[in-house]
Amino acid sequence: MNSKIKTISATEFKAKCLKILDQLGADGIIVEKRGKAIAKVTPIRGDDFEIIGCMKGLLKIHGEIMSTGIKWDAES
Repeated sequence: MNSKIKTISATEFKAKCLKILDQLGADGIIVEKRGKAIAKVTPIRGDDFEIIGCMKGLLKIHGEIMSTGIKWDAES
């Protein structure tokens, strides 16, 4: 089954954004600007996105994260 993904202009997407998102199908929609595809909007499935822990192992902390590294006197 070869289904063509619906395209919409950026102007129309901006004007009808909330309605489009409410009716978004599983294939999503392609947003075009001046006839060129600039974005693809697709629904998030439950297993696609987990915000808690999504960056685990990708960041490295250098130094003390609770300090700016600059000594200062709050009473001065």
